Amino acid sequence: MATRLVQINMKAQDDAALGRFWAAALGWGIDSEGPGVTNLEPVGNAYPDPAAVCIDIIARPEPKTVKNRVHLDLATTSTAHQAELVARLKELGATAVDVGQGDVPWTVLADPEGNEFCVLEPRAIYRDTGPIAAVVVDCADPREMARFWGEAMDWTLHEVTDDHASLRSAQGVGPYLEFLRNSDPKSGWNRVHLDVSPYPDDDPAAEAARLRALGATDPGIDQSAISWTVLVDPEGNEFCILSPR
Repeated sequence: MATRLVQINMKAQDDAALGRFWAAALGWGIDSEGPGVTNLEPVGNAYPDPAAVCIDIIARPEPKTVKNRVHLDLATTSTAHQAELVARLKELGATAVDVGQGDVPWTVLADPEGNEFCVLEPRAIYRDTGPIAAVVVDCADPREMARFWGEAMDWTLHEVTDDHASLRSAQGVGPYLEFLRNSDPKSGWNRVHLDVSPYPDDDPAAEAARLRALGATDPGIDQSAISWTVLVDPEGNEFCILSPR
């Protein structure tokens, strides 16, 4: 058994407006499964397709108050493309932010609801990822996160050091999942989190049990009214196990 990363879940006070921003930013299509839910995926995508990690934006009234522990890195193909993308994103409503990055070759922006993301300088490793180069998770111990997520999913571990770890779909397509060492403590529920899905023939309950044995824990909330399972990884980051598709 194994899971695969299929989407990220992002909370927003205005899911439709934030969905329009990210759809324009990525060149993706917009759909909705109901009020307060905006789904983003590449046009023509056959979800779940490892070539893309999709985005679900869910309406929640609480405002963003702290730096997100999960963010997106966007890929570029040249320095000119990077400059053009940054300018276009600002026209769409993004703003420059300082998260202590110092003098770096990438640009840190925030979307219209304050969610941080990076527009990377061109890097060969991301030349075939699509518009999202990586989904990045801040953590205290990249090695432990690589151990857990490497066993939780069937993705391939590409690099692991004391400061950084990266995984990618075993099919060699789509964005990377990266863990970066960060000493900031987790504060409250993450407004952006990972959603994983078992394969169609797998039992979600058995998969949840397997992930608990690897080090996941239950968040202590009432889950009787939802069809998915919410767990917490070894560093306290919430994630959801969706129904197999």
